[in-house]
Amino acid sequence: MSHRRLLALALALVCALTGVTALTGPGTASAAASSRSAFTSLQLGDTGWRVRELQSRLHQLDLHSEVVTSRFDRETQAGVATFQRRRGWRADGVVDQRTWRRITRLTTEPTTEALHNVYTPGRPLLQRGDSGMWVRQVQARLQQVRWYDGEVTGRYAASTVKAVEGFQAKRRIPVTGQVDRRTLSRLKEMTRQPTRAELFNIVPSGPALDPRCTTGRAMCVDKTSRSLRWVVDGVVRKSVEVRFGSDELPTREGAFAVFRKSRDHVSSLYDTPMPFAMFFSGGQAVHYSPDFAANGYDGASHGCVNVRDRAAVEWLFDQVRIGDKVIVYRS
Repeated sequence: MSHRRLLALALALVCALTGVTALTGPGTASAAASSRSAFTSLQLGDTGWRVRELQSRLHQLDLHSEVVTSRFDRETQAGVATFQRRRGWRADGVVDQRTWRRITRLTTEPTTEALHNVYTPGRPLLQRGDSGMWVRQVQARLQQVRWYDGEVTGRYAASTVKAVEGFQAKRRIPVTGQVDRRTLSRLKEMTRQPTRAELFNIVPSGPALDPRCTTGRAMCVDKTSRSLRWVVDGVVRKSVEVRFGSDELPTREGAFAVFRKSRDHVSSLYDTPMPFAMFFSGGQAVHYSPDFAANGYDGASHGCVNVRDRAAVEWLFDQVRIGDKVIVYRS
């Protein structure tokens, strides 16, 4: 082979190698960088199908309710933050690429049914014809959330079936009238352990009124029994169940007076509705709480006295006057 022919082959080889280098060098790095930058974080306020998938995967990790909504709400943010905190990451509740990859690695692809809130009824734990203490427990808990208004009998009859059906329909659980694991778990989340009086229909005399409540007009708020009693001249005119603030934001105890009423109040601090608000200490008030009505004692206020019976608190709002006493105590 001539010298000129060898030189031509060498130049062709160099060009080929240079071309390969160009293809696998800067261009590939640019593509990888582009792939990394293509991920869009998910955060509070976002909507869409990716949020629905995120919520379903969080549910698999017990960090979100079974119901998915496509709205990145506070519940979703709290679930993401908890997931991050458990791994020692910055718990800001924002789904960045690292968080998303770890969540998807630990979960399975959500089913079509899960993504569309289509649930299959679970195996019945309790159903019509059953009897015993477990039935009493369910009936008493249903009474707490105002779905069962009969006596606690321990017999799973038509009235119990109807109450369970109503509870299930409200929470988008398959309506069967039977208590499966999903129904029982949701009911327990929203209620407290029934007392013996609730289980056996014992009408209690109730805890003693604080002496400061026995004269004049007073909202007597007992943290121990989680009750508010409207008392006029020592006579209890109305009694309602109430919820208080958390350990971080406790409801203040002591003797106060109503200094302001606001029928359609909205909190300027938390931007949440506080209908029929009766203020007694700074920003703390007695008011109706939609969250308490929906979720029971699975939560807390920001220091206010929450009432979940809207009709009762509306009636109370019309009775209470500016200057009436508010006594918050433990019996």
